[in-house]
Amino acid sequence: MTAAAVPAPGVERADEPVLLRPARPGEGAALFDTTVQSVRALAAGRYSPEQIAGWMGTRSPAYYEDIIARGRTVVAEAGGEVVGFVDAEPGEVTRLFLKPGAAGQGLGARLLAQGIAAARQGHDGPITVEATLNAEGFYARHGFVRVRTGFFSHGLGGDPIEVVVMERPAEAGEQGQRPRP
Repeated sequence: MTAAAVPAPGVERADEPVLLRPARPGEGAALFDTTVQSVRALAAGRYSPEQIAGWMGTRSPAYYEDIIARGRTVVAEAGGEVVGFVDAEPGEVTRLFLKPGAAGQGLGARLLAQGIAAARQGHDGPITVEATLNAEGFYARHGFVRVRTGFFSHGLGGDPIEVVVMERPAEAGEQGQRPRP
């Protein structure tokens, strides 16, 4: 007797599409957990164990509730579970995290498109992202170019986290943009 293949949590199945929707109050713990899982699994090859251990600093689920309250966070939900999210401010995609089982399936690209659209709201210049070292290639594939290296400016304690500051040029027709002459 063989067991049926069951996808790992966070993996999209053909009969369970991933829904992108605004984050809801009360989902701060899910965003916190998604960030922790993502960092531990996906960033571990590029950062020291000390950096991984201190990555979250003083963040808590309440920190993510405050982010949700700003109304700019989109979550990816599969099977009733949050498996990723993106957050943006005018001119910047500030956070994009996926649970490890959801990575590599195109979901990051879907969330990034949402984040770019949100960052374009009321902003006419390039969109910035502070890419983790493991995510630089992902952002490059989506039109972002390296500007400089630096340290994560949204950190809350812990060891400094090296990032690659990247920009995506403004394009005609994108929301918040004036058409080029």
